[in-house]
Formats: sequence, structure tokens, C-alpha cells
Amino acid sequence: MRIAVLGHVRWPIAEPFAGGMEAHCWHLVVGLAARGHDVTLFAAGDSDPRFRIDPVVAEHYEATFPWAEHRGQPPLIAHLDGAYAAACDRIATGGFDVVHNNSLHRFPLERRRTDVAPTVTSLHVPPYDALRWFVQASPAPRHRLTVTSDRQLAAWWPDGAPAEASVLYNGIDPARWPFVAHGDGTAVWCGRITPNKGAHLAVAAAQQAGVPLTLYGVVEDPNYFAGAVAPRLGPDIRYGGHLAAANLAAALGRASVFVFTPCGDEPFGLVAVEAMACGLPVAAFDRGAAREIVGDAGVVVPADDVAALADAMHAAAAIPRTAALARVRDHFSHDRWLSRCEALYKAVRRA
Repeated sequence: MRIAVLGHVRWPIAEPFAGGMEAHCWHLVVGLAARGHDVTLFAAGDSDPRFRIDPVVAEHYEATFPWAEHRGQPPLIAHLDGAYAAACDRIATGGFDVVHNNSLHRFPLERRRTDVAPTVTSLHVPPYDALRWFVQASPAPRHRLTVTSDRQLAAWWPDGAPAEASVLYNGIDPARWPFVAHGDGTAVWCGRITPNKGAHLAVAAAQQAGVPLTLYGVVEDPNYFAGAVAPRLGPDIRYGGHLAAANLAAALGRASVFVFTPCGDEPFGLVAVEAMACGLPVAAFDRGAAREIVGDAGVVVPADDVAALADAMHAAAAIPRTAALARVRDHFSHDRWLSRCEALYKAVRRA
């Protein structure tokens, strides 16, 4: 199939990934191409040059309109609206068999566009006002929507999801996250370093538990990092930087437990799945899809309960590492995810 993958343009679709959305889009393009599909990535022009890129914008918009300063402001809205309108027009005339939309923009959801180019839209975020109505009005025979967990499905459609919406768990390639049989007794946390990811709570729990902790990820909110994280760094609390996947996998595999601290309605938790593939059981707050994703591969405690999380770090570390890997293979494998994507593409094309 000729497939257009339409990405979010806040960050490049390139390593080191800013977050799960960028990783999802990158692995989607790689995986579909490996299965013989002809894929064009519509994303920021500074995305991974190994892909065939049709740039939505010349460079990711965080470089031009930092989200923390321009969120909801007319210049950023106009910048994105113009870029996505033009990209959708190019897709409509590009002869694509199907579009996989990861953009979080309203234009690709419009019926006048999905009727022309059969579309699968993957929603990676909780419902929010700027997009909610457009999503709920968009299901159609030639437009299927996916979410990343049962919890997210209920959040987007509390009165019941339409037939065109379904759960599609994100998938990873376990070969890129090698299993390690034994950890070194330390804990690890990774994600975007911003208040709603809760790095400061992971630090507090690790200090209570007496377990060394290393944090990894892009510093998205420098003020938060400077005020809530940096002052607590020391011999047992480290910041390891923002690593490419291979280096991050090696760092994860050395540890004994992964700490997952969502402070909002986390739709999935790709970082937890990556750690589980390396053999790490998870100590997590019970928010969003955390319990659904972690299952028997960790210990889930009430949200924001730092003392309970500290205890959970010790309890989770006692879970066999093979249980974490088995859960990834059974539910979150790259091959399972790609096969489901292909089935969705065939369904919207038949419609």
C-alpha cells in the first residue's frame, strides 16, 4: 500500500525522541516500510532524514514557537493551521491508499478529507477541548479511530464509543530493548521532565525508599527542572540526560525497578513498556492506564502517595524480571501492533 503517515510537528520524528508520540510515529514508519509498504512521512522537515519526508513545516515548531510561551496563541494556531491545510491538500491529491493520522490537528478529521483519503487516526492524549468535538464528530465508514487503552476509550466516549473507535495498544520491538536477567539494585525513571510526568515524586519516593535513582529524558520545562528536580540531585539521585534509544535501553537494563509517576490521565505509558521489555518490574501511581498496562509486572499504588510508592519500589523489585518481559510479548509487541494497523487500513479501504 501507499501510506501517508501524518505526524505531530511540535518535535522532530527522530531520535532521541521527545516522547511517546514521536517514538510511535517513527516506529510506525520503520515497521510499515519493513513490511513492504511505500510510506511517506508528513512531519517536521527536520525529522529523520532516512525517511521520505513531505514537510508539514520546515522545522519543528518548538524551535520557532515554544509551546510553553505560545500555547493557544494566534501566531502558533495560524502557523499550524496553514501548514496542516496545505499538507492535507497534498495528501488528498497524492494517490495514497490510506492515511495514518497522528497529528492531533482538527483538519485531518474533517469528513470532506477522510471521504477522499481513507484515514486511521490514532489518539495519544486524553480528550481536551480544542479537539474533543472534532474527534467525536469524525467517525465515518472511511475513518477509523484508535486509542491506546480501555481507560482512554472511556475518557473520549464516556457514553459509549462508536463502532469506528477501538483500542490499539502501542507496540515495541523487544529486540531494541534487550532483556537483562539481573539488575544492580537501583531504580530508573524516564520521560519528558515536566510537572505532569512527576519526576519530583519519583525522586521523593526513591529518597524515602533508600534506593538510588537515575532520571532520563528531555528537560521540557527548565523552570520545573531547576526548582523541583535539580536541587535534589546528588550521589543517589542522578540526571542521566536525554539518550537515544540504544543507550537508554542499556541504562534501563542495568536497573532493578522502573518508577512510573503520571500526574495526569496517562493514556498509555510507553516508557513503562520499554522498561518492562528490558526486564524491569514497575512501581507506579494508579492514574490513567497505568494499572491496565503494568498488570502483573509491577505494583500499582494510589496516585500521589509517595510513601506507598517507596514501599512499592521494594515490592516490585521482587517480581521476576521474566514476568515483565512476558507481559510485553503477550500484549505490546511490535508485530502485533503493525498487524492490527494493517487490518485497520484494509477495513477503511474496503469501506
